[in-house]
Amino acid sequence: MVNAGNTPQRAESTSDPSAAKTSVFGGASHAWRALRHRNFRLFFGGQSISLIGTWMTRIATAWLVYRLTKSALLLGTVSFCGQIPTFLIAPFAGVWVDRVDRRQLLAWTQAISMLQSFALAGLTLSGLINMPWILGLSVLQGVVNAFDMPGRQSFMVQMIEGREDLGNAIAINSSMVNMARLAGPSIAGLVIAATNEGWCFFIDGVSYIAVIISLLMMRIHLPGGRRRAASAFHELKEGWQYVAGFLPIRTILLLFAVVSLMGMPFVVLMPIFAAKVLHGGPHTLGFLMGAMGVGALISALSLAARKSVRGLIRIIPVSATVFGAGLIGFGLSHVFWLSMLTVSIAGMGMMQGMAASNTVIQTLVTEDKRGRVMSYYTMAFVGMAPFGSLLAGTMASSIPTTRTLLGRAALLLTGAQWTVIINGVVVVLAALWFLSMLPALRKVVRPIYQEMGIIASTEEMAAEQVQS
Repeated sequence: MVNAGNTPQRAESTSDPSAAKTSVFGGASHAWRALRHRNFRLFFGGQSISLIGTWMTRIATAWLVYRLTKSALLLGTVSFCGQIPTFLIAPFAGVWVDRVDRRQLLAWTQAISMLQSFALAGLTLSGLINMPWILGLSVLQGVVNAFDMPGRQSFMVQMIEGREDLGNAIAINSSMVNMARLAGPSIAGLVIAATNEGWCFFIDGVSYIAVIISLLMMRIHLPGGRRRAASAFHELKEGWQYVAGFLPIRTILLLFAVVSLMGMPFVVLMPIFAAKVLHGGPHTLGFLMGAMGVGALISALSLAARKSVRGLIRIIPVSATVFGAGLIGFGLSHVFWLSMLTVSIAGMGMMQGMAASNTVIQTLVTEDKRGRVMSYYTMAFVGMAPFGSLLAGTMASSIPTTRTLLGRAALLLTGAQWTVIINGVVVVLAALWFLSMLPALRKVVRPIYQEMGIIASTEEMAAEQVQS
């Protein structure tokens, strides 16, 4: 087991000849420097199209379930069924990701996801869709995601051919996700209002073709020694010991397991806020999701402009605090423009924390354990969400609507609003706990950053002081 006070042995060199190359985008465009890598440009192009369809499906599924059932509990149940496979399978998937060609793995996961979307489209457009079908297809997508997400995260470093642009690539990827989050829900709201949810699923199915083509066009150099003689169980145990024993990764994952459990499921309750709190329809839901995307996009772009991973650990608790505060404000709001503002703030904090923690973890982890570590990252961010979705749906259904005094104003708060407020408070408390851990984290991370050349060593700083 890795001692929490020691740095793990680095399994690979951190130098990269490509670092000396001049970016084709010029020095002024350092915020987009990861796009100098051909494979990442292909990925960016294919995913930019596919993710719009993915967000359309998320909105369409939530609205379809609410239209069919008018139940907050079933909204949470569908989300639970779609995400619980990730919690159960992700650690085993991480072992598999460390053994196989990640590009081929992603091509298969995208193809299966495409078929799942076409199945949803056919059932909805034919009028045969019902809750058992929705639940079953959600489980299937959850199984696919258990392999896709750690595979995608681990594949990032192969696409950019080194680590010098890794943080920038993750930030650009987050920007891409949030541009899709901005466009997809808005388009979905318009499509649902004009036709029905089935066409959103169909568009999503077609959009997967772009990312499959981009994966097949990549030229990937596979490092030697990918296949190992150790048993899968041994590698599973080794990955758990690495994560559990390495203080920075363990602490980051614990924080965002709480954030995922209590904070992120507020998205499941969005249809209730759109319909009952703000008295709108599918277009209102689209605007709310779009506003969250705007905040997250601003956050991701600010991270893309950073030149180094240095200082990102400090950003993690700050972003969690912003996320929690945004949730509390959103839960208290009854006004459309105020809800748009607060959900944008929540999106900003959520994405800042996700991208910063992803970058720090990917910088610290050794290459031979990357797939397994990113599978635990997937568990923390996605695997905890099904329990949070079920909890959020249960809380929203169980907590009665009450009148509450806020200063001189009397607010009528629904169960969904109380749920989001309570969850926001828990997220803020978790951020304060992480803040208390910062001194210990810096003590472990500093030697690794010095070894990688991210920060100057003690000797180099002393030499600079002598020269000055």
